[in-house]
Amino acid sequence: MKQWLTALAVCMVFFSCSLNNVTIDNSLGNYFTQNKVEGCFALFNNGTGQFTVYNLKRYRDSLFLPASTFKIVNSLIGLQTGKISSDSMVIKWDGVVRPIPEWNKDLNMYQAFRVSAVPYYQEVARRIGKDTMQFWLDSLSYGTKKIIGPVDSFWLNNTLKIRPDEELGLVKRLYFNQLPFYHYNQEIVKRAMLFEDKPAYKLSYKTGMGKKENGNMVGWIVGWIEENKHPYFFVLNLESKDPNVDMPAIRMRILKDILTKLEFMQGKG
Repeated sequence: MKQWLTALAVCMVFFSCSLNNVTIDNSLGNYFTQNKVEGCFALFNNGTGQFTVYNLKRYRDSLFLPASTFKIVNSLIGLQTGKISSDSMVIKWDGVVRPIPEWNKDLNMYQAFRVSAVPYYQEVARRIGKDTMQFWLDSLSYGTKKIIGPVDSFWLNNTLKIRPDEELGLVKRLYFNQLPFYHYNQEIVKRAMLFEDKPAYKLSYKTGMGKKENGNMVGWIVGWIEENKHPYFFVLNLESKDPNVDMPAIRMRILKDILTKLEFMQGKG
């Protein structure tokens, strides 16, 4: 009963659910175990208020570096301040060859977002500047709101941290254009997040991957899936002690497996 009441309290804070709308689904833990990772998953049905969660404590209480999920906010701030003039604004490649080939060329914002190009967004952050960046972190109440160290790496160096429930709340507000940015700028970011536009569903998300202070790898996918023009918001957070873990493959596999189990992407309804 205590677990249910705690879940209800969390759900009411963010989504105005009732007790009957909360499902703690421990069976979803199988997907994490199969892939030898720890983590949490939550999904919110905006129409019914149904809230499904695995590993409530991690979802509600644990803080992690946002890694490249921060590109959502970095994009919005860049657009709002004019440091990104549009999603077609190109930043020239600096000539430094990096392990991800897609980063080693001139990129515009839309492209950089979709290949999660860290150098592009580091340059955007430098152009925004620390004071302006701090203003927007405070305005959004984004995670711990801390900028320690260079302005081009605070979302990667474990000084800025955020809870999974806050990540889910952020994308929900973005979807409904409820963030304190111009409507048009929020639409630009949502357009960049749309990765799968199928007849049966639309899947929009941003990934992230980074390393905790203890060396563990952390992965994220946060976004929403639409079926029949109805949104369901989700956050996936996972962690591995294996430094060689294939985090990009594992996080997407877990997300797709969970969504399939919950009967998404099947053309039903």
